[in-house]
Amino acid sequence: MANGSTHEKQQAHELIELMAPGQVAAVVALLEIMLNPLARTHASAPYEDEPISEAETRSVAASREWLKHNEGIPNKDVLAEFGLSIEDFERVGRTPLESQGPDKRPSK
Repeated sequence: MANGSTHEKQQAHELIELMAPGQVAAVVALLEIMLNPLARTHASAPYEDEPISEAETRSVAASREWLKHNEGIPNKDVLAEFGLSIEDFERVGRTPLESQGPDKRPSK
């Protein structure tokens, strides 16, 4: 490791020690984004500016109205309907699926 790099890391450690807890959390989040290529790609993705259709607007309004009178459905319950667990969901999030063409689908 280069000496300048060692000095900069030490300086970073010293600065972090001077920060308030909220500042440390912000720095940690920034470091995670910098070190995670997928998060970096997501953070630099363009803002979604596609117009929202009338049908989508009605669907959102209907969903909000439904939630006023009903309890939301936990994600774990939705996953269970597909035979999945939260652990399965998190594992897939850490290991993105490879691109699968029609001839590369897994057999059952």
